[in-house]
Amino acid sequence: MPAHEKDARVAVVGAGPVGMVCALALNQSDIPVIVFEQEAGPVKDQRAATIHPPTLDQLDTLGVTRKIVPLGLVSAKYRFHDRARHAVVAEFDLGRMKDEFRFPFVLQYEQYKLSAVIAGEYANGADFDVCFAHCVTGIAQSADHVDIDVVSQAGPQRLRAPYVIGCDGGRSTVRKLAGIAFDGFTYPEKFIKIATTFDFAAANPNLVYRNYLSDPDEWCNLFKVRGESPQGLWRAIFPLRIGEDENAALSPDRTEARLQKFFPKQGRYEVEYVNVYGVSQRVASTFRNGRILLAGDAAHVNNPIGGMGMNGGIHDAINLAEKLARVMKGEAGEELLNLYDLQRRRVAVEYVQVQTIANKRLMEEGDPAVRDANFAELRRTAENTEAAKRYMRRAALFDTLQTANAVT
Repeated sequence: MPAHEKDARVAVVGAGPVGMVCALALNQSDIPVIVFEQEAGPVKDQRAATIHPPTLDQLDTLGVTRKIVPLGLVSAKYRFHDRARHAVVAEFDLGRMKDEFRFPFVLQYEQYKLSAVIAGEYANGADFDVCFAHCVTGIAQSADHVDIDVVSQAGPQRLRAPYVIGCDGGRSTVRKLAGIAFDGFTYPEKFIKIATTFDFAAANPNLVYRNYLSDPDEWCNLFKVRGESPQGLWRAIFPLRIGEDENAALSPDRTEARLQKFFPKQGRYEVEYVNVYGVSQRVASTFRNGRILLAGDAAHVNNPIGGMGMNGGIHDAINLAEKLARVMKGEAGEELLNLYDLQRRRVAVEYVQVQTIANKRLMEEGDPAVRDANFAELRRTAENTEAAKRYMRRAALFDTLQTANAVT
């Protein structure tokens, strides 16, 4: 591509679920897009896998939901457990929300599969082009365009786009190049995720597809996904001890010991994969800098307890695409993009950050009296129909959509 070649396509950086949903939503509004992804091809990134009911509703407007539901695991119920006492504390059943949610369930469907479905079904190389092994190295914006420096196997190139959308994760190159601060903190402990083919639910009838096991010594999130095999995979997420050696934690013997402590059984566990990752709570100081916009983890990151990261990012993508399409068609002025920043940043700061921090505290609470009080409150909430519905609306991020829409 010659230097400074003018291109009417919006440039989306990052081919994860948020970037691909944003690109698809723009493309279905007749806005041409080009997606740059630094990886050489689709990556089986074993991260987010929970798609909440309002997100399924939004994806359905793009024609995606009915394609992916048969490919994932439908999970209407989720349970909170007291791991120390081996007891179920409370159960929430999204089936009770069928009068409010068109999809009254969570879909357990890995994020890399969602990205691949969108790329395979909709990207056509013309008005929706996905370019792998393309690394963005520079951005310079003017009054009516953005110049983007990209390095690929073909060498350095420069693209001139009307807008750039950074959907390139928590370490976002776009955010850094735009000089946007990323305020917040990183937890002192890291998390470890272990995936095994062992069927925990068959061995323990108290388990459903989505489980939160509170424990002051070592809490656990336990979820089932379909994976790549007929029997599916169970993902167990634990906190590492502060200062625990990461390489030692990843060793087969330490992984086995952690699983045996969680659920003792005869013989070793068959582990499909294990990884350690750091966790932060951060929000960008703005989601818009002129013609550069941020969405998903590039704009906000949080701990994974509650499955709010990918879902919130997809909500960003849908909100932004609708507004940007109107701007590019001349139906609204650029000030509409400021409303995207106001709406989605407010949700990130006032709800997602607060809620995910509270979720972690619930899981790790060490004071016995506080733990018992928390459990009693969860039981009361789950047993009261209206209180349970309020809880499920909030946990599914339904309330955040209404909060965002109320900002004008």
